[in-house]
Amino acid sequence: MSLHNVSDCNVYTDMEPFTYFYYLIFLIGFIGSCFALWTFIHTEQNRKCMSIYLINLLTADFLLTLALPVKIIVDLGIAPWRLKIFHCQVTACLIYINMYVSIIFLAFVSMDRCLQLIHRCKIYRIQEPGFAKMISAVVWIMVLFITVPNMVIPIKEIKEVPTVGCIEFKTKMGRDWHVFTNFLCSAIFLNFSAIVLISNFLVIRLLYRNKYNESYGNVRKALVNILLVTASYIICFVPYHIVRIPYTLTQSKAITTDCYFKQSLFKAKESTLLFGVSNLCFDPILYFYLSKTFRLQVSKTFGSRKEKNTLSEEQQGTHEELTQQCDVSVERP
Repeated sequence: MSLHNVSDCNVYTDMEPFTYFYYLIFLIGFIGSCFALWTFIHTEQNRKCMSIYLINLLTADFLLTLALPVKIIVDLGIAPWRLKIFHCQVTACLIYINMYVSIIFLAFVSMDRCLQLIHRCKIYRIQEPGFAKMISAVVWIMVLFITVPNMVIPIKEIKEVPTVGCIEFKTKMGRDWHVFTNFLCSAIFLNFSAIVLISNFLVIRLLYRNKYNESYGNVRKALVNILLVTASYIICFVPYHIVRIPYTLTQSKAITTDCYFKQSLFKAKESTLLFGVSNLCFDPILYFYLSKTFRLQVSKTFGSRKEKNTLSEEQQGTHEELTQQCDVSVERP
């Protein structure tokens, strides 16, 4: 196979500053994910759909922890040529698998939370553990179907130079699939973002209407949880997707620009990608606020006896309150 020359416009310079942030994200996220895994392993096996979605989110996070060390080495410019090829074919794809699996399951978490608070006494199909497992499998199959071809489509042999980018390895078929998958992933982002924002807006509106109730403390906690999910989602994923489409079009040469604009887009893409992978740090916080079993296990492990008793009484009171509400709804004509 003949060797191909890379483009004269070098956009892959000055990558070292990004690696310090990636290293910090990896360190914090890996510790948090390991603790979350340990906690989920020690919780009761009778899992609700919320726990199922969070466990899938955790699985995606571990894929990201496998990819980040390789990206750090490549961006530092010290990776062997074969490792750089492996990164372009495999570990770079793992980053995007994590991103879109996280987007989808955060949407399911938001929807489940919305249904729990708005229709507390009715269980929908999507809230059944069996259905949650089935739809989780469908999500993984769909995301892998979109991303795996980027790993297996044959690549070109190019001249070994330190500043080559992953797009330079792709054949015409690889570039076309790359562009196609980027637009598919952008469609996934837009659709599931609508689910996240609509679900959280409905919950915030409901909680605001109940702000003068006697149980204002519980309302405030629920509101904080919803705002936390919404803020982390917007911070992590919105900036990257604003930059991704124009960057992809310049990558695939669908639009032609000068070298300075390409370099600026690349730096913007890498900067916003940092926000995208920072969900690795946010997710353990979400597990704590969104999963009662997770909080209970954390309290059992690290909390004092007083904190454990307080948490148990709080859960018992919440259960009794929900039961009373359901009884009242049944009595209505």
